[in-house]
Amino acid sequence: MKKPRVCIIRTDGINCDEETFYAFAKAGAQCRIVHVNQLRNRKEKLADYQIIALPGGFSYGDDIHSGKVLAVELTSFLKDQLQEFVETGKLVIGICNGFQVLARTGLLPDRDLGEIKTTLIVNSSGHFECRWVNLLVERTHCIFTRGMEGTIVSTQIANAEGNFYTRPDTLQEIENRGQVVFRYVGADGNPTVLYPANPNGSLNAVAGICDSTGRIMGMMPHPERYVEKTQHPNWRRLPDDIVPHGLAIFKNAVEYAQQM
Repeated sequence: MKKPRVCIIRTDGINCDEETFYAFAKAGAQCRIVHVNQLRNRKEKLADYQIIALPGGFSYGDDIHSGKVLAVELTSFLKDQLQEFVETGKLVIGICNGFQVLARTGLLPDRDLGEIKTTLIVNSSGHFECRWVNLLVERTHCIFTRGMEGTIVSTQIANAEGNFYTRPDTLQEIENRGQVVFRYVGADGNPTVLYPANPNGSLNAVAGICDSTGRIMGMMPHPERYVEKTQHPNWRRLPDDIVPHGLAIFKNAVEYAQQM
């Protein structure tokens, strides 16, 4: 079966592009790291790919707001390409800074480019958070978490602006439509807004959301940092046959894209 092509977008300040490349390649995709300028000058076209990945990092130094400059660049110069990409049913994933970008383009939560309805603000702790967290995978229509619903997964976060925030009515709409994909959970396995299990103070313990189709997903934790068993801090205590929790997300994307 032909490998789906993944466009991993990078620009100044992005620093998780190679890890994201490795994760998708391990899941069976054909990957290419594409600088945003290559898309702007048409040397690369989004239409040639089946998946777009916006990796973590600090795009353009997170000037103004995290992900803001790259989001403006995408909606100003690549709006038509992005619109066509999502309308043809292809996949988009944004991780950490990539989630911030997706929120500020308007692709999340409603695929409405230029309309910002959600954001990721400064952590309520007031400082950069880097730790392993547990997430509840909600029962949704999200392509990236098929077969994972109702489970608790471990992954790592590393951000200073991961605090999911929106208006009460927008939050209720997202909840009503079942667009919350991941929630931070405490030791009891229940969603929590309490620190440090919820490391940034996100409303309703939200760690990741998708659009109404389930094909566009953004999450603050880094699944690409747990695609090998030995990446887990307690890997010696894990079962020999364990599938790294992050890898399952990339495999779901690749398997879906192979059917397109």
